[in-house]
Amino acid sequence: MNTGFQSVIDTFDIFLGAVRDTILMTVISLVVAGLIGLALGLALYATRPGNLLGNRAVHTVLNVVVNIVRPIPFVIFLAAIAPLSRVAVQTTIGVPAVTFAISLAASFAVARIVEQNLLAIDPGVVEAARASGAHPVSILLTVLIPEGLGPLILGYTFIFVGIVDMTAQGALIGGGGLGEYAITWGSQRYNWWIVYVAVAAIVVIVQLGQFVGNRLARATLRR
Repeated sequence: MNTGFQSVIDTFDIFLGAVRDTILMTVISLVVAGLIGLALGLALYATRPGNLLGNRAVHTVLNVVVNIVRPIPFVIFLAAIAPLSRVAVQTTIGVPAVTFAISLAASFAVARIVEQNLLAIDPGVVEAARASGAHPVSILLTVLIPEGLGPLILGYTFIFVGIVDMTAQGALIGGGGLGEYAITWGSQRYNWWIVYVAVAAIVVIVQLGQFVGNRLARATLRR
C-alpha cells in the first residue's frame, strides 16, 4: 500500500472524479433547493397575518414544517428520508440519493433565509406597491425579490457553503465526492496526505463560491 504524497499522485484520477462529483452535487442541490426554498420562503412571508396573502392557518403549518425539518442533523436526515429517496431517485445510496437529500434539506434553510430577508425590507415599499394597485404575486416577484436581491445572494452563498459540507457527509452512504475520497482512500488507510488534499480542495471550492457570491451581492447592492 502506497503512503505519503505518492499515493495522492497514484489516485489523482479518483481525486478528479471526486472533485467533479462534489461540484455536481453542490450545483444541482443549490439550484433545486434555491428554487424550492424561494417559493417556500415567499409563501412564509406572504401568508403572515397582515401581509400580502395573510392566512394564519397556512402560515402556521408552513412555519411548523420548516421548524421541524431545519434543525435535523443531515446525517440523521439522510437515514430518515431513505424510503423517499428510493421512490424519488430509485436508490438510497450514491450521488443521486445524496443530491436528492441535500436538495430537500437545504430547501428549508433557504426558505427561512428568504423569509427573513424579505421581512427586513422597508414595509413602505410594499405599501407603495399596494397603493398602486399591483397584484400581491406581482409585488412578490417584481418588487420584493429585486429589492432584497443583494442580501438574498449573500444568503444563498451561505447555503452554498453548507451544501458543500453536506456533500462530504454524504460519503456515509457512498455518496461519492471529496468526502468519500478522504474517508475511503485517506483515513481508512491511515493516509493523511489524501485527507489533507481533500480538505484543501473543499476549502478552494468554498472560497471560490464565497468570492463569486460576494462579488454578485456587491454589484447588486451598488445599483
